Amino acid sequence: MTAPRSASPSSDDVERKVDVEHAENAPTLSPDTPAGASSGKAKDAAKDILGDSAVPLHITPEQDRRVLRKIDLWLMPVICIVYFLQQLDKSSLSYTSVFDIQKETNLHGTQYSWLGSIVYVAQLIWQPVSSYLLVRLPVAKYLFVNVFLWGLVVATMAAAKDFKGLLTARFFLGIFEATVAPCFITITQMWWRRREQTMRLAIWFAANGVTGMIGSLLSWGLGHIEGRLRPYQTIFLFGGLLTIVLSPLVWFILPDSPNKARFLTHEEKVIAVERLRANNMGTETKVWKWEQVWELLLDVKTYLWFAMLFLCAVPSGGISVFGPLIIKGFGFNQFQTLLFNIPFSALQVVTTIFAAWISTRLKLKWPVIFGLCLPPIAGAAGIYALGRGPEYRNRLLGCYYVLSLFIGLQPMLYSWGSQNTAGHTKKICTTAIMFVAQCVGNIVGPLVNKAEDAPYYRRGLIVDLVCWIALSGCVLFTAAYLTWLNKRHANERKRLGKAAVIVDTSLEDTKTAARLQIENEAREKEEGADPSALNSRAFDDLTDVKNEDFIYVL
Repeated sequence: MTAPRSASPSSDDVERKVDVEHAENAPTLSPDTPAGASSGKAKDAAKDILGDSAVPLHITPEQDRRVLRKIDLWLMPVICIVYFLQQLDKSSLSYTSVFDIQKETNLHGTQYSWLGSIVYVAQLIWQPVSSYLLVRLPVAKYLFVNVFLWGLVVATMAAAKDFKGLLTARFFLGIFEATVAPCFITITQMWWRRREQTMRLAIWFAANGVTGMIGSLLSWGLGHIEGRLRPYQTIFLFGGLLTIVLSPLVWFILPDSPNKARFLTHEEKVIAVERLRANNMGTETKVWKWEQVWELLLDVKTYLWFAMLFLCAVPSGGISVFGPLIIKGFGFNQFQTLLFNIPFSALQVVTTIFAAWISTRLKLKWPVIFGLCLPPIAGAAGIYALGRGPEYRNRLLGCYYVLSLFIGLQPMLYSWGSQNTAGHTKKICTTAIMFVAQCVGNIVGPLVNKAEDAPYYRRGLIVDLVCWIALSGCVLFTAAYLTWLNKRHANERKRLGKAAVIVDTSLEDTKTAARLQIENEAREKEEGADPSALNSRAFDDLTDVKNEDFIYVL
């Protein structure tokens, strides 16, 4: 493929034109360049926009900010709405528990626990297939089909009147929801720089807390409706129909990739892709690469991400299903339980956003994740030690709110794992491995909490404490291992005649990144290397192990 031709922009185009302060022979921008050109599916989609030249383009901070603002305005609302709907539909079971769905549908023993776990069993079964389809199919279109179908499943749950009916519906709900988090992590990697990814991922994860607040209020209101339908049927029907009505937003607004974005001009697409070069993670390809799968299986990081997500998910799975029942066990009635769950959810939103903000400022993940392990340990220990008399319920509620800070762990772990993986197939599979770990943890979590353990739930609290303590140890080990990997890549760069020490501009703000890029190129010149070679393989679909310019995020 030939490089795009230079064009002399008109006065109307000057403001949109990318600054071509780049090396000689780099491709310049032209409205005549076809955005969809490609020389093969095996190439990263970025090559369809940039052409085959690996020479980096220099874009100004103003251009960077303008395109980033446009991307945020188009993508983030849809992502947040879909994630809100997913959590609302998945959590509808816990809301109906307050209105005695166990009694209404004759549930007994561990049947209610299995209704919480079966969603994750289905996701666990379907995840390998979903990961393959996510590589092969258009991301947004694949997501739309799943959103519509899970809405349909939730709406039909209103017709279920026994354990078998509810279990079947929850199983299919798990299959259709299995694609949401992996899709959104893929989209986040595809559109935002690593500095920006943490906050964006935290924002759509914070929809969990927003769901807790709005869902509790909705359930409180829906539970007061008197009619032919039981409260649990009304809650299921409302959530499912709401999802069906809003699902077309995914089809009409969310693009499959930057080169398919109708809201960007060609020049803006170039900027959108070029600003991701420092990530060294690429955007996407539509070819499944088995060599990247084998590397994943031999990578120590894979097992660290799995262990940390599992240890995080076991307490999360138990609390998400049994949380309202735990509050109810403090001595509150049905409607008080729902209303007291709102501050719990609000704390989740604040914690998730604040943790992402601190992490972005520090340019480090591990201290924030380690710090988030400590409050839930304290909260769970307090609930375990205190009695259940009326005189304790305010203190118990306070401990429960402190425990709620654990919600910030999951988005931070997903962000940490996704930002330390490159190669499109490997990225998709890493996300799948983490999601599988989350599914396994969410299956185990509700099962270690049993209805007969009420109101103390001591067995579940002990398991939660062990998980959070073990997680804190894994975080420290992972940080040390990533430090060693960065030293190994520095030695490899030095062996190839490059500068050993370079600054990761993907973790900097746009203005600082532009300045540091020039400084990095100056270091390459001092080492006698070609400065244009820095990050020149960012869109070659290399894995983090194979690309010596890749810098691991601590």
